[in-house]
Amino acid sequence: MRLLMINPNTTASITERVVDVARRCAAPDTEILGATGRFGARYISSRSAAAIAGHAALDAWANAEPHDAVVLACFGDPGLDALRELSPKPVVGMADASIHAACMLGQRFAIVTGGERWVAMLEEFVAARGLAGRLAGVLALPQTGAAIAQDPDGALDALAACCRTAVSERAADCVILGGAGLAGLPARIAHRVEVPLVDCVIAAVGQAQGLAALAVSKPQAGSLALPAPVPSVGLSPALAARIGPME
Repeated sequence: MRLLMINPNTTASITERVVDVARRCAAPDTEILGATGRFGARYISSRSAAAIAGHAALDAWANAEPHDAVVLACFGDPGLDALRELSPKPVVGMADASIHAACMLGQRFAIVTGGERWVAMLEEFVAARGLAGRLAGVLALPQTGAAIAQDPDGALDALAACCRTAVSERAADCVILGGAGLAGLPARIAHRVEVPLVDCVIAAVGQAQGLAALAVSKPQAGSLALPAPVPSVGLSPALAARIGPME
């Protein structure tokens, strides 16, 4: 099985981080392919950067090597439903996978992340997935996920404290550490938090492998069926070929 990990920001070290975590948790016969956005923000920490990242994710997918499933390796999942519309293979988003895993571990889940702008963005994401009633809250450290990735050791105390706050003040039964820059950190602080912690990369890889194993077909009807071709301007040739002829 070949699993494509798309990091739609432009920092290759973040791609390497999620690929490393994915390789450590994937099945022995799963090959992990990494793809980094060709354009856009170095790290996604705002609505505008996320909007650009949706395009970057589609572009990376269209230019990728053959694969059996896709993981969108940006918590917040920019471009997730668009990828599902175009891709003939299963597409899993880290945020989408994590919140569904969390719902199987407890009644109410919290999200701990980096970057205060993500609080509202993730609240809206959870609501859009129909799970607002299960969300205990989104708590964010002031530093971005990129800053946490640069100094993970220095962020462990603050992350653990934030998770404990989610339990004591928000009554969370489970806490997700959300963000590509936080990949691999739940295991390092799990002994300091009273409830299960979800690593967003591990959750996404597990679900992507499971969906690929189902070998289900691409929808031929409904909102995720392939759209009618439309002309395009300025896209990469590979992406343009997926949606229609270039003018």
